[in-house]
Amino acid sequence: MTTFADTTASTAADFIALDERWTTRNYHPLPVVIAEADGAWVTGVDGARYLDFLSGYSALNFGHRHPALVAAAIEQLGRVTLTSRAFHHDQLGRFCRELAELTGTDLVLPMNSGAEAVESAIKVARKWAYRIKGIPDGMGEIVVAASNFHGRTTTIVSFSTDETARADFGPFTPGFVVVPYGDADALATAITDRTAAVLLEPIQGEAGVIVPPAGYFAEARRLCDEAGALLIADEIQSGLARTGRVLALDHEGVRADLYTLGKALGGGIVPVSAVAGRGDVLGVLRPGEHGSTFGGNPLACAVGRAVISLLATGEYQQRATELGAHLHTRLGELVGNGVDEVRGRGLWAGVDIAAEGPGGREASEALLTRGVLCKETHGRTLRIAPPLVITEQELDRGIDAIAEVVGPL
Repeated sequence: MTTFADTTASTAADFIALDERWTTRNYHPLPVVIAEADGAWVTGVDGARYLDFLSGYSALNFGHRHPALVAAAIEQLGRVTLTSRAFHHDQLGRFCRELAELTGTDLVLPMNSGAEAVESAIKVARKWAYRIKGIPDGMGEIVVAASNFHGRTTTIVSFSTDETARADFGPFTPGFVVVPYGDADALATAITDRTAAVLLEPIQGEAGVIVPPAGYFAEARRLCDEAGALLIADEIQSGLARTGRVLALDHEGVRADLYTLGKALGGGIVPVSAVAGRGDVLGVLRPGEHGSTFGGNPLACAVGRAVISLLATGEYQQRATELGAHLHTRLGELVGNGVDEVRGRGLWAGVDIAAEGPGGREASEALLTRGVLCKETHGRTLRIAPPLVITEQELDRGIDAIAEVVGPL
C-alpha cells in the first residue's frame, strides 16, 4: 500500500536524495537544504546558518519573513484567500489603487508570476496595436534585446538568445525582432510602422546585471514616441527598491507605457505580479479576453498591499542606495584582484571572475562552505543581490568571503 508519510529524511543528504528522486531536475541547486529563515539569514537542516546574498533573485527584497508581511498574510488567511475574479473582494481595488499610486500609473492588471505578467503585457501591446494604432491584424512586431530574460514560457523563450532556454522547445512564436542591448542605433533601425512595442529590462539581471549606456532609455523613449509604439519596462527583478528607486527606470528620468512587476511584490510569501501602466493601453482589454483564476486573489493583494506600505516609507530605497554604494566600493576594490569587472546599481551587482580564478559554480560552492549563499550566471559571473534589510557588517562579511574565493592564490 502506498503511503505519503515521510519519516526517513533527517540529514541534508537525505533531503537532497529525496529531491533528486522525485523532483524534475530542471534546476541544479547548491548542496544546501534550508529549513528556516529570518531577515538576511537562512538555516539548514543541520543547523548551519548562511547569509543570503541572492534574495530569491530579488523576490526577497525585504528579507525572509518580514514581520509586517507575515502579519498581513496571517490576518488575510483568517478571512478569505480566493474568490476568483468572478466576484469582487475587499482587497483588489485597494491593492490596484495603491500600486498605481506608488508607480505613477493609471491602471493595474494583477497576475501571479513574472512570466505571466510579461505574457499579459505582450497580449495587451498587440491588442492595442491592432485596435488603436491600426497595425493590420497579425502583423504587429515587438522589439526585444539580446541576452534578455523575461521568463520561461514558450512565447517568451521564442525571443530568448540563450540556447539553453530555447533548445528543443520549438516551434517558436513569431512577431519578435531582437537587437543588441544598449545599442540605440540598432533599436532605431529595428523600429518600423509595424512595431507595436519595445520590451526591455532597465538592467539585464540574468545576463549578469548589465547596465545600459547613459541616455539609452531616453533614446528608446524618443524612438517609441516618434513611431507611435509602446515602451514596456520589465521591472520584475530591477523594480521595487532593488536599485534605490521604486522603479529602476526612474534613474533614467524616463517613463514607460507599461511596467511588468513581480518577485518582491509578493514579499517572498506568495507569487504576486502585475502589469501597471497607461489607462488607454490596459483599457483595451474587455471581459473574457484575458484572465487568471488566482490573479489578484485576496491573499496576494493583502501581502502586496503590505509590500507597497513598506515601499511608501522610502526606507528601503534609501537602504539600497546607501548600502549599494558601500557594496560597489568594496567590490570595485576586487577588480584586478581576481575580478575583471563589476556592474550594477543599488544592492545589485554582477561580478565577473577573472579567467585564472574559479568558475562561477565553483565559486558559489566555495562561498557556501564560508556561510554565504550566492549563485552564478553565464559561467564566470556571480550575481549579488542581498536582502535590503542586510546590515553593513553583514554585507562586509559576504564581500570578504567573495574576496577570499576569487582573490589571487
